[in-house]
Amino acid sequence: MSATPYLDLPRARRARGQVALPGSKSISNRVLLLAALAGGRTEISGLLDSDDTRVMLAALRQLGVAVDDAGPGRVVVTGAGRFPVKQAELFLGNAGTAFRPLTAALALMNGQYRLGGVPRMHERPIGDLVDALRQWGAQIDYLAHDGYPPLQIGAGQVRAGAPARVQGAVSSQFLTALLLAAPVLAQGSDTPVVIEVAGELISKPYIEITLNLMARYGVQVQRDGWRSFTVPPGAAYRSPGAIAVEGDASSASYFLALGAIGGGPVRVTGVGADSIQGDVAFARTLADMGAQVEFGPDWIQARGVQVGQGQRLKAFDADFNLIPDAAMTAAALALYADGPCRLRNIGSWRVKETDRIHAMHTELAKLGATVESGPDWLRVTPPAPGSWRDAHIGTYDDHRMAMCFSLAAFGPAAVRILDPGCVSKTFPDYFDVYAGLVSGEPDRHDD
Repeated sequence: MSATPYLDLPRARRARGQVALPGSKSISNRVLLLAALAGGRTEISGLLDSDDTRVMLAALRQLGVAVDDAGPGRVVVTGAGRFPVKQAELFLGNAGTAFRPLTAALALMNGQYRLGGVPRMHERPIGDLVDALRQWGAQIDYLAHDGYPPLQIGAGQVRAGAPARVQGAVSSQFLTALLLAAPVLAQGSDTPVVIEVAGELISKPYIEITLNLMARYGVQVQRDGWRSFTVPPGAAYRSPGAIAVEGDASSASYFLALGAIGGGPVRVTGVGADSIQGDVAFARTLADMGAQVEFGPDWIQARGVQVGQGQRLKAFDADFNLIPDAAMTAAALALYADGPCRLRNIGSWRVKETDRIHAMHTELAKLGATVESGPDWLRVTPPAPGSWRDAHIGTYDDHRMAMCFSLAAFGPAAVRILDPGCVSKTFPDYFDVYAGLVSGEPDRHDD
């Protein structure tokens, strides 16, 4: 699909079925790096096959880590605690979940590395992470603009001594990167490695994922709330032998939303009540909007209204700081609400794959919605009857823009998705899976 310039979505009225979710991007790239830094052999199953994970796999192989394919969604990683290759130039695309953690790990490897990516990656801030790593003695230089990639990493005099202090308000990936790399520093140290957070920490559930996975690899992080994190001296990652990647809870949001506006039921498998991912909380947003949501240990199911028959979801005014990715799906659902909807505390959208507040504002307005926005908020008033407009939806090379605007096909307007292949970042066959769930026919029976 990557060569397809656009995709015209057929008018949708009904959605029902079951989806086996692809692996979580956040978990996949964390698990790969942890396996590379751990002693021993790790068999990973359920790994996401996407642009972001391919970037991480290619980087690890380039750094001398043994990574063997073991079938679809399966790899075997043999780690050695440190990367064998001490000089490399890495291209990391627009993969923040690869770029930020690799920056931290490489800064502690006593080597020479150059890290770059696509132009948008060079617009995504990394200064807060670099400042924190320099407090450990890392040598990192900016190759273009201060505070942004590309980066040159040198052989600094790294040490565990003073705490590394990182800002928490821009991206939780900075703290995740420091946490994942900290045991590299702790291994040869007789003092603990301390990370302190300055200001409010956003996207806390993603830090929970990081801590949970570090524990699976044998490193228990002591913490003082969300302010301070301590890795004990001598801590080192050990392979768990085998680890399975959960389904992607962010991707689940699109399908659960289909159940909420297309009658349903739509069930996703691979993520459920036992998930370690915070984005499962999106199901509560759907329930607040009037959908019926059920949970199992590894599945979630939603059914709701049929907007094609004039039914509406309940409007919302909510803080989405904890689930910023799934919040984009909520913004698209605002098209079908019974009043204005407000998304608050979403400032992190500004520094994602694109400026998502600007992008959502622009594209929702194309469809006829009345949209207002600010530094960290978005307000969407759904189109009045007769006010929907046909639209060519720009996706800004952002996978989540393409996927969440597939929901617009349930409105009365003609919808064209531009550059649908951008979904390859996390879900290459998204539109095929979507087409298997939706129908243009009204439901003939009620179950």
